[in-house]
Amino acid sequence: MSDTTATPGAIPASAAPSETIAPKRLIAFLIMVFGMFMSILDIQIVSASLSEIQAGLSASSSEVSWVQTAYLIAEVIAIPLSGFLSRALGTRMLFAISAAGFTLASLMCGFTSSIEQMILWRAIQGFLGAGMIPTVFASAYTVFPRSKFHIVAPIIGLVATLAPTVGPTVGGYITDLMSWHWLFFVNVVPGIGITLGVLALVDFDEPHLELLDHFDWWGLGFMGGFLGTLEYVLEEGPRNDWFGDTSILICAILCVFTGVAFFWRVLTAHEPIVDIRAFTNRNFALGSMFSFCVGIGLYGLTYLYPRYLAEVRGYSALMIGETMFVSGVAMFCSAPIVGRLMQKVDLRYLIVTGLLLFATGTWQMTWITRDFDFYELLVPQILRGVGMMMAMVPVNNIALGTLAPERLKNASGLFNLTRNLGGALGLALINTALDYRTDFHISRLHDKVTWGNAMAVETLNKFTQSFQGKGDAALMALKQLNQIAHRQAVVMSFADSFYLLTLFYVALSTMVLLVKKPSNPATAGGGH
Repeated sequence: MSDTTATPGAIPASAAPSETIAPKRLIAFLIMVFGMFMSILDIQIVSASLSEIQAGLSASSSEVSWVQTAYLIAEVIAIPLSGFLSRALGTRMLFAISAAGFTLASLMCGFTSSIEQMILWRAIQGFLGAGMIPTVFASAYTVFPRSKFHIVAPIIGLVATLAPTVGPTVGGYITDLMSWHWLFFVNVVPGIGITLGVLALVDFDEPHLELLDHFDWWGLGFMGGFLGTLEYVLEEGPRNDWFGDTSILICAILCVFTGVAFFWRVLTAHEPIVDIRAFTNRNFALGSMFSFCVGIGLYGLTYLYPRYLAEVRGYSALMIGETMFVSGVAMFCSAPIVGRLMQKVDLRYLIVTGLLLFATGTWQMTWITRDFDFYELLVPQILRGVGMMMAMVPVNNIALGTLAPERLKNASGLFNLTRNLGGALGLALINTALDYRTDFHISRLHDKVTWGNAMAVETLNKFTQSFQGKGDAALMALKQLNQIAHRQAVVMSFADSFYLLTLFYVALSTMVLLVKKPSNPATAGGGH
């Protein structure tokens, strides 16, 4: 399929917007952006307060993890589906349904009294809310003229990266000031406002309900099986010894079979549920690959920093949020600068600079010790925030800014899917690396901490003396020394994970050479 093939439900190329942005259209778009922010934020806002939810619902640690997993699986399935539904229902109706459904599910999550109800409503929340994310990306590149992309792209890029980053901060504050129920109740009033605002103001395109007559149910089933089992394997694998766990092995086998069936179906169906031929556009394919890789760092570091602060420093959710807030501020401040630079600098140079800044931040964290606190994390977090914006915003433009308008709705779903899958893979690999390297370092430290090590013996004697009169002093001293060794092994495993991310992003920066040079940075230029 060529880039110029007409697709029902898309804005025709002839209906290209004028060079001025109508106030009504801009307000409608900003309302949609806020809806997308709310949907993405809800992933991380809950992750910071899972222990409070676990206590409130009397759930086990394995059960409460499904509060996250159910949302992510449902979201991953719904994101690529949004392209077809946006063409069939139109942007206005799809976004209104997504916002209203997300709001209702949020309300029900706040009222739940059992973990089973919570998991059900979280899955519904993730599935319905997911439609808002790619719809905003598609609208950004169809309703605004290309000369305005340097304004629009930083807005959606900022929201897509800022929401996961400030999630722990917002979640920590809400849980600390009120209760975990308000993590969901805070969505209700904005959700109602977004739904009404979209119904009143959005008029970007017309629905093509006849497309629903050709809805590919087989394609939906195969896609749901493929993406759902893939997300489950990536989420649960690190916690449950990967293929040593029967359910993960079965899901991995199902993932392979449904994946083959899904790709066969979308390549042969008359009206495929997802058109993967968008990847024949070189810049879109490479942009999606970069989005996948940036997702690894975006979600990976949003997980690594809080885990270090909780496990090693003993921070509360609120303290973690306050420490992590630096990256969010850096992103917010650098977004308009990146927008200006996009008009003057080759987008590929911006991406390389962003990736190298990101790598510099992770490289500085390879020297991590158990004493790293706010000020030691300050510069790495600033580099992370600025680097993420400089990489993500031009990647959005290169991937979506060069596609014909009629292909954007479908392509936007695929593009956002790659970022989420990158995040899922990144978390799985980071968790596995942390576990493996912690065991490795514990083994090495135990080999060093022996009776032949004078410093170890001296330390043990000091502990024994300090515990005199408090019980079995020798045993308590051994436990204390063992805890110190384990904590040091954990810190060293964090350093190893940051080192791996550094190598990964340095290597990724060299891949930018494969991207076609945009012909006009001001318009994201670039041929097909």
